[in-house]
Amino acid sequence: MAGLLRGGAAIVGVAESDLGQVADDMSVFDLMAQGVRRALDDCGMDLSDVDGLFSATTQSRMSVLGLAEYLGIDPPFLGSTIVGGSSFEYHVAQAVGAIQLGLCNVAVIAYGSTQRSVGRKQASVRESNPYETPFKPFLPASAYALAASRHMHQFGTTREQLAAVAVAAREWALLNPAAWEKKPLTIDEVLSSRMVSYPFTVRDCCLVTDGGGAIVVTSAERAESLRKKPAYVLGCGQSTTHANISSMTDLTVTGALAAGQAAYSMAKLGPSDVDVIELYDAFTINTILFLEDLGFCKKGEGGAFVSGGRISPRGSVPVNTNGGGLSYCHPGMYGLLILIEAVRQLRGECSARQVKDCEVALVHGNGGVLSSQATVLLGSESTV
Repeated sequence: MAGLLRGGAAIVGVAESDLGQVADDMSVFDLMAQGVRRALDDCGMDLSDVDGLFSATTQSRMSVLGLAEYLGIDPPFLGSTIVGGSSFEYHVAQAVGAIQLGLCNVAVIAYGSTQRSVGRKQASVRESNPYETPFKPFLPASAYALAASRHMHQFGTTREQLAAVAVAAREWALLNPAAWEKKPLTIDEVLSSRMVSYPFTVRDCCLVTDGGGAIVVTSAERAESLRKKPAYVLGCGQSTTHANISSMTDLTVTGALAAGQAAYSMAKLGPSDVDVIELYDAFTINTILFLEDLGFCKKGEGGAFVSGGRISPRGSVPVNTNGGGLSYCHPGMYGLLILIEAVRQLRGECSARQVKDCEVALVHGNGGVLSSQATVLLGSESTV
């Protein structure tokens, strides 16, 4: 992004809240506060250090006000951009800008959701759309299924190739103690599972869990003196192409194309420099579309690219190393959790799923129905 300084800020603290199905009567603010406290502990800071606060959730209209009240703080800088699951990648860029302008020094970005406990209908109210609602789509699955069907028609992508994404995510999840899914998964099992919205079975679709977390962002100078290795923000990029899937110009090309190009330009890096890829995989088609649009393979070749275990722990391209939204955790909006995983990979904290010699991580958030896309490139000290 024009004006942002490459490596001028860093993510220095990360933490998940409780995940899966949380204790009865926990609120989204309980989960956010858990994440904030744990993330501050992770980097050796205190709540009194925080002078910038960001949050977004579907379960509170004014989440950042509620969180500030819950924490008992009055930070001079607040941010509550909400564009779906990519909101938190937007927040990273906004926090970096605020820090560089001197509007705040330590920014916390938090999220929480109790969608599994309270039910998805209560957690997220669907808006009526006169162009789509009369056809009674099962949203968001039907919207993403439309993109998958078009990709299959235009490029010959197969259901088996979509299933390969789910299988790879499950293989990574089996290496992550925090992951919701604990059983191995095969392509045949994906294909034979309950159909949700063609071509997606339930195993092509993300989990429905509770959860959340927080990350702490500060200046590069302050990051050097803190408890953990910083993950420097090297590049950021965003793009919004539509709100409703019926207004998407090309169902096979997402805003990840523009967002990725902007992030690569700021970072002065390209796809070949990336060691680990963390993508918002709400559905199996997401991973294929984003790998194409972010330059890891050519448009239309994503299905073949993910086949044969290439993006699994056995393969050469580490993708969604925590198990992704498909097998690790998906609490309504997932974009904060991929930032957490990327930072841990750069620090070398991921044990059995650790990517060797990880220096550059790409994080890509997705919101709405392929509507809002945001890319963040993070790097270790050696990249600055």
